[in-house]
Amino acid sequence: MEKHIVKVLKTEFVTHNVKRFTLQKPEGYTFISGQATDVSINKPGLEDDLHPFTFTCLNSDDHLEFTIKIYKGHNGFTEKLIDVNAGDELIIHEVFGAINFKGPGLFIAGGAGLTPFISILRQLKKDNLLAGNTLLFANRTEDDIIINDELNQMLGERHIDIISEPKSGMPGKHIDKDLLEQHVTDDKHYYYICGPDPFVAQLKDDLVELGVPKEYIVVEE
Repeated sequence: MEKHIVKVLKTEFVTHNVKRFTLQKPEGYTFISGQATDVSINKPGLEDDLHPFTFTCLNSDDHLEFTIKIYKGHNGFTEKLIDVNAGDELIIHEVFGAINFKGPGLFIAGGAGLTPFISILRQLKKDNLLAGNTLLFANRTEDDIIINDELNQMLGERHIDIISEPKSGMPGKHIDKDLLEQHVTDDKHYYYICGPDPFVAQLKDDLVELGVPKEYIVVEE
């Protein structure tokens, strides 16, 4: 099994519970935007505790980057990442993943499900191919929106936030079949979905019911 020990170059919190890790990039290590690898912490007893995370950098970058939501309170893997900072080491493995860009369309993300789309959208920006792409991004509150300013800069009004518990006190919204119907077109657009498993399953079913061919729905298999 491919394995690389990589040094952490920099860490920072990008929201109250999402931490960005910038890492050394092994020579010859490549991936396609939207792909992931298994990650573990290079500390005694943790080396074999592997968890999948998506690259949020570009393949052409001279470093690797992960943007990871930290779940506190149950001593899980991401909680241990709070104590991983510059100078520490992570272990990464071979690249895998089924979410990659097939053509313009609608990106539908729930919370940390945005992460595979970060690299894809950044690559589309670099290639001047952002036209025709829209993001529906579901979060609990406005404070949970990952890289909000960058998304606005890349997509403008085609970055659409769906907030279930707005801090303003306004009624909350969810990504549901009625909302999807407003964005489903007869054109051959792709529909990319990533988020919690029930979120992905429901929206996939909704899109099929709205007449979207299954081959135009892209999810992590």
